[in-house]
Order: sequence, then structure tokens, then C-alpha cells
Amino acid sequence: MKDLKLKIQIKECQMDELTQDEQFLIEKAIESTNNSYAKYSHFHVGAALLLENGQVLPGCNQENAAFPAGLCAERSAIFAAGAQYPDVPVKTLAIAARDTDGQLTEEPVSPCGTCRQVMIETETRFSQPIRILLYGLRRIYVMDGIKNLMPLSFTEF
Repeated sequence: MKDLKLKIQIKECQMDELTQDEQFLIEKAIESTNNSYAKYSHFHVGAALLLENGQVLPGCNQENAAFPAGLCAERSAIFAAGAQYPDVPVKTLAIAARDTDGQLTEEPVSPCGTCRQVMIETETRFSQPIRILLYGLRRIYVMDGIKNLMPLSFTEF
């Protein structure tokens, strides 16, 4: 038996260490938390993505009493991009959340497994990584490519 070591790279920073475009995208993700429909979990997630053509698209979680019928913020933004700009790659995705008290989370929140898989498919489709910004009041995580959160990913064979 052999141990394998997988290397991922996640940077930790503060808002003022990001570019103006990245700060703007995080602000849009924070704004998107206000459009979230989270009647059941009371956990409001917002996303904003920057396409290569400069378009910024928001996303937010949408819950439903039939729980599988809801949609996460990340996927709502990615699917909106696919519907409106099917041939334009996603350049950057920012994610922010508000807790059950309506306050921005202290720590960054990361995408669920289904959203990670959708991001992997998006990166594979356009043959380029997505820059990911995970916002928290205390720190922001920055990574280039979803494989930094899901190194053993499922892709076409």
C-alpha cells in the first residue's frame, strides 16, 4: 500500500488585498444574499460570476418545500450564464452567505458537492479553471480552479 499526497492551493487574504474587480464581484455576491429565498434553512447564499466577456451575473439559493427542488446560489449563477451566454467561459465566481441571524458569515462558506461538480464540468467544458472567491468577514479564500476544493474529481473518461 502506498500513501498519495494531493496538493491543493488556497490563498487567504483580506478584501483590500484583492483587485477592484474581485472586490466588486464579492460585493455583488453579498448583494445577492438579499435575493435568496431560504424559508427553510434561513441560510442565505449569494454568488456572482464574471464571464470572460465582462458580464457579471448574480445567483442566490432558492429553497423549496420539496428539498431536492431547490437550487444553490452557485448553480443558479452558472446555469444563468449558460442560458444567456452559452459560449462564454466563466472567469471568476464569488460566494458569500448570511447566517440564520441574517449576519454575514464570519468564515468563508464553500460550495456543496453538487455545485463543485457543476464547476468541474464548467471548467472542463471551457478548458480553463475558474477563479473562486469565498467570502467571510474574517478572511477570504482565493483559489484558481475547483480542483483545489475537489482534487479527485469526476470527469468524462
